[in-house]
Amino acid sequence: MRWLKHFFYSLQIFNDPIHGHIELHPLLVKIIDTPQFQRLRHIKQLGVTYLVYPGATHTRFEHSLGVAHLAGCLVRNLQGTQPELSITKQDILCVQIAALCHDLGHGPFSHLFHGMFIPEHKDASLHMFHCMRKKSGLDKKMKQYGLNLDEDIPFIEELIKGCKTSDNEWSMKGRTEDKSFLYEIVENKLNGIDVDKWDYFARDCHHLGIPKGFDHQRLLNSARVCKVGGRNHICFRDKVADNVYDMFHTRYTLHRQALQHKIGYIIDVKYVFFLIKDALVLADDKLMPDCKISDAVYDMVAYTNLTDHIFDQILNQSDSNHDPVLTKAKDILNDIVNRRLPKFVGEARLMEST
Repeated sequence: MRWLKHFFYSLQIFNDPIHGHIELHPLLVKIIDTPQFQRLRHIKQLGVTYLVYPGATHTRFEHSLGVAHLAGCLVRNLQGTQPELSITKQDILCVQIAALCHDLGHGPFSHLFHGMFIPEHKDASLHMFHCMRKKSGLDKKMKQYGLNLDEDIPFIEELIKGCKTSDNEWSMKGRTEDKSFLYEIVENKLNGIDVDKWDYFARDCHHLGIPKGFDHQRLLNSARVCKVGGRNHICFRDKVADNVYDMFHTRYTLHRQALQHKIGYIIDVKYVFFLIKDALVLADDKLMPDCKISDAVYDMVAYTNLTDHIFDQILNQSDSNHDPVLTKAKDILNDIVNRRLPKFVGEARLMEST
């Protein structure tokens, strides 16, 4: 009666400020308890935005829990309302694993590290996922809960990377074309409506003190799979069209009022981004004994230890080191801590020529 062991398991409850009490499968909890995932506790969702907006101290950790929760809610809703889709427990678990792990590869200060300090490394989350599997024995646990690694690992990888479900020829390995809609839950490259955005819009608005203009629960409940152009896609009722509009308007509001605020972002946050980038460049080969900071993304063991704490590592370097380069990096961060930043003196508006 080995199957009984897999059927009777208890879900663990997490109390989330956005979604309330959420229940997660024990395999997801096993992933959460790994050092590779716990690392996300020390990477802020909005980078250094907290220097301008004090409430913006939430991290990739709680965001990832929220995305996994919403992914599970959406796919189970589709399973319950459309049994003809043949959604299995394995499908649900794989989608939630991908949702949980989609941000594993984020570096210190989130988008500052990938893009400003080093070129964007799109596969970092996949590499960290494989490191997690190897170091924590996850494959054995996956098998215990009924996953088929030969097809489910490629499926999870594809979900983390994201794919265009509108491509003419179906090239995915994890699931057949009839389950194309599963690829639109975590990262929807077709229209941008996915659970990743639902969580970070709600979470960022909450912590920034900006009213949230849409109800993701209403979208979740109205979602249905329809065949469009010969392929199954996630669609929404026409009566929630205004709510879809409100979702994108919320995104615009977030960027206009906070993430790209003309003074707060461009002057303070953007300038701080460049300062921190300069400090990282100076300290690149000074802090990690076996590799450069910029090379850590190619060594997942070293990368696991690379978080926002690097700011304090540079700032708290002993003056006894007498390394002028590291001292300069420390001085840059001291300017940030002591708010020695440029002052906003004015702006010029460019008028459209007639």
